Amino acid sequence: MNHYLRFCRVALLLAALTAGAYGWAQELRIGFVNTDRVLREANTAKAAQAKLEQEFVKREKEVTDMGEAVKAMTEKLEREAPTLSDSQRATRQKQLVEQDRDFQRRRREFQEDLSARRNEELQQVLERANKVIRQLAETEKLDLIMQPDQVVYVNPKHDITDKVIKGLNASGGK
Repeated sequence: MNHYLRFCRVALLLAALTAGAYGWAQELRIGFVNTDRVLREANTAKAAQAKLEQEFVKREKEVTDMGEAVKAMTEKLEREAPTLSDSQRATRQKQLVEQDRDFQRRRREFQEDLSARRNEELQQVLERANKVIRQLAETEKLDLIMQPDQVVYVNPKHDITDKVIKGLNASGGK
């Protein structure tokens, strides 16, 4: 929503400039970058995703295995419950609750850690992309580059996303 408000302000400013100084506004050079595409297609973004997968694959397997163990314990308890004494059933139920609580905690910690690391990696990619965007703005003499979340229409001639991706890929993630 914040990007949308910012976009509206820029659009209103451009409209005012166009109405007040039509000749000057015609010379305004605008670029548009689709950040989602950059984060999907740039080599640095793909490398960051691969790094995260490699970093978290072991923990993800541990959490998945733990969830499957809890599920197996639940099914076993349900099957054997009619033949167990009240005290055995209560003991197993208590163990199951403790195992499930531990599983839920580990799964939550895993998700929080993964989310934090993903944000760190994406922030680095975005910082690199912004550097490429500033360089493109200077070399192509663009006056304004927008990265709005919601845009009704963008003339493809203003879309510099491919150039940003190429610039990121050419820089090798530096």
